[in-house]
Amino acid sequence: MARDAIEAEKTPAIGPYSVAVRANGLVYLSGQTPVDPATGKLAPGGVAAQAEQCFRNLRAVLAAARLGMDDAIKVNVYLVDMGDFAAFNAVYERQFAKPYPARTTVAVAALPFGARVEIEMVARDGTSEPGAPPCPT
Repeated sequence: MARDAIEAEKTPAIGPYSVAVRANGLVYLSGQTPVDPATGKLAPGGVAAQAEQCFRNLRAVLAAARLGMDDAIKVNVYLVDMGDFAAFNAVYERQFAKPYPARTTVAVAALPFGARVEIEMVARDGTSEPGAPPCPT
């Protein structure tokens, strides 16, 4: 199976991993924390502000793969505090049109940089559909 890494200038990997990988008609996006790529620092504010930053980062990675939020089919959410679930849901609902992608939300003990939320995603690879422009190499 070919594994084609996607690089996103606006949200570079901060470790030994790819921000996204294209394989078998899907694009797997690595988890995005609420780090503002312009400053390299955690977005200020509570879980809602941090979730907004995570989604901005995910959109940048999707754009690098020539995809958008409508291509998302599965989202995994990691919250440090399930007490943040309602506030997160309010942000999440605005990110997608119906039908919403499948989703899992779990509580974790801690996240990098002291983040309150991290989000990863799987998207369909629309660039591999007939009539779509060729994928970059």
